[in-house]
Amino acid sequence: MKNLPASVYIVDDDEAVRSSVRFLIRSVGLQAQVFASAQEFLAAYDPRQPGCLLLDVRMPGMSGLDLQQELNRRGATIPVVFITGHGDVPMAVEAMQQGAFDFLQKPFRDQDLLDRVQRALARDADSRSRLAARAEILAQLATLTPRETEVMRLVTHGKANKVVGAELGVSQRTVEIHRAHVMEKMHASSLAELVRMVLDAEDSTHNP
Repeated sequence: MKNLPASVYIVDDDEAVRSSVRFLIRSVGLQAQVFASAQEFLAAYDPRQPGCLLLDVRMPGMSGLDLQQELNRRGATIPVVFITGHGDVPMAVEAMQQGAFDFLQKPFRDQDLLDRVQRALARDADSRSRLAARAEILAQLATLTPRETEVMRLVTHGKANKVVGAELGVSQRTVEIHRAHVMEKMHASSLAELVRMVLDAEDSTHNP
């Protein structure tokens, strides 16, 4: 699933809106997929696919807000841009409070919609890049031996090799060897970079 082109998902029960927005999105060279209902979108959605979601607030059955809540429950990170009719602004504000990326009132200018889509796609690319980097760090950490993990923990807390050796009951030379292995396995070019990796890993554990 690597290097998939981003896709703009359009979920709206109005066929005319779906068609016109799809034409607009494709006119600037982006992929667009349309769905007449939230359920139809959920049945087809693959979270590994980069993209953003243009979502109507008011739809029969599962509303746009209901769909957003379901995506949140599933841990989906796709940026959601709500398209709202007159009088739906309070609902849009609620959607923003629940993590929506943006909202746009009908009738809207084509360029306003395209601008929001481009910003949403940029947000999605950035979050996917950060998640991939975290996943790589966690995979690298998993290759460390228990002793290497101990050495890394002490070193990244600012302790000198001599102190680490005393705490672990090994020679300074042994600490240096373990430290070199840690740097190699983590692909870290400096202690500062190693510290950043460890902090990122801890952050991903506390905030998955």
